[in-house]
Amino acid sequence: MPLIFVNYRTGDEESTATLVERELSRRFGDTNVFRASKSIGPGRRYPQELITAVRRSSVLLAVIGPRWLQARSADGHTALEAPDDWTRREILEAFESGAMVIPLLVGRTEPLRQEVLPPVLGELADCQYRRFDHRNAEADLDRLAIDLALLVPELADAARGRGRGAPVESDGDGPSSVGQADQARLPAQVVKHRQRGGIGNLNGAFSGTFVSESQGPVHTGSGHLYHSREQYWGAPFPDDGARTDRAEGGSGTEDRRRQRQDERPVDGER
Repeated sequence: MPLIFVNYRTGDEESTATLVERELSRRFGDTNVFRASKSIGPGRRYPQELITAVRRSSVLLAVIGPRWLQARSADGHTALEAPDDWTRREILEAFESGAMVIPLLVGRTEPLRQEVLPPVLGELADCQYRRFDHRNAEADLDRLAIDLALLVPELADAARGRGRGAPVESDGDGPSSVGQADQARLPAQVVKHRQRGGIGNLNGAFSGTFVSESQGPVHTGSGHLYHSREQYWGAPFPDDGARTDRAEGGSGTEDRRRQRQDERPVDGER
């Protein structure tokens, strides 16, 4: 039975529900994602199929667009007020069975408020939502897949079984995927590093030292760092204040005698 149930209202973002279901099915497997028009075969009794699928799911994704609240039933009343409205029934069954309910707000849809919902659905306004925007579809679907893999370990296992891995956000202190073995297979998955400025380290598929927003000379090796306009080698003559310097030129080295009587090292410039 499915682990994810995609709940939506006909006439309000059903195309988005189809897109989300197909992408999650690609990542986690077709049998792990339920969408009524895809998952209920010909001749099957859809009321029983819907209720059974909701009760056995771990997560219900409620796809909510701008027309979700305004939908009307055949008698002209708000559809969500009707006890036989399937969008409403599926959400209530998910709450009753203990499934995680995630509102997926499409585009600029406003977050739900309890005062605009039927009392029996008031709990839906308290559920943490996610957003989906068609202009940012890939990133939004990536984030949704990450959330689901973290919420339901079986989904992470299913993704790994399909050779896709199950990426999660990194806080900079740990691996950037659910499995260590997946790092080599998925080097380009979503990783968020929350450090601004300074020097840090990368591990996994990419490794080494990185420098973020440096504000001056940077030296990550051993030894001293000298910073000046020109670099010279040699020692000054103690008698007349002049010095002989060796500076590398375009075709070799040349000896130059320069006056350095009034130049002295200054703290912070070495």
